[in-house]
Amino acid sequence: MRKIIIAIDGFSACGKSTTAKEVARLLGYRYIDSGAMYRAVTLYFLDHLVSFSNPKEVDKALNEIKLSFIVNSKGATEIFLNAINVEKAIRKMRISESVSQVSTIKVVRKAMVALQRKMGKDKGIVMDGRDIGTVVFPEAELKLFLSADIMVRAFRRQKELLEKEDLVELDTIIENLQSRDQIDSTRKESPLVRATGAIEIDTTNITVDEQVDEVVRLALSQMLIKKWKG
Repeated sequence: MRKIIIAIDGFSACGKSTTAKEVARLLGYRYIDSGAMYRAVTLYFLDHLVSFSNPKEVDKALNEIKLSFIVNSKGATEIFLNAINVEKAIRKMRISESVSQVSTIKVVRKAMVALQRKMGKDKGIVMDGRDIGTVVFPEAELKLFLSADIMVRAFRRQKELLEKEDLVELDTIIENLQSRDQIDSTRKESPLVRATGAIEIDTTNITVDEQVDEVVRLALSQMLIKKWKG
């Protein structure tokens, strides 16, 4: 059966990454976490005191950044920044507080989109983010948009942070999510919007397994349609 591109967009903490990872595993596809790429760039900028508003510093930093994804012994995909595993480091709250700002920088988005398209040139991938179906792969055979209630999203994010031994007050998380929603939805470069033809899935009252089952069902349908069309 011919491979397709599955583009999953949506707000933070709606279950995009969790769903995308499992869908990729079940289909034998490659999973690409585009959000992790922006988080890794943000980590580099913060650690190297790069001014987000200084074009020269940003350009210089981007030329020094090398990103790659490697599947670990447990089958999970992890991101490496200049050959260093930063999967845990990029999930910290300090990164969450700055990543949306970094994501608004035009040259950063241009560099990440180019890399994402390169990663998906052979198809057979599941990629999640905020502009995958609108900018990166507008031709994707399956485009999804995930949403959820803000309180549910906040509890999920708090649980995720606690699992990484990062204790953050719920009010702080809600404020961060609302701020990111505002920045992501109104930024000039590749704003977060539902792509044309994207199927919306509200994950507020469904389990991860239900999310995964629905996406796999939709993916198999698209794969069959592609097969029939030749």
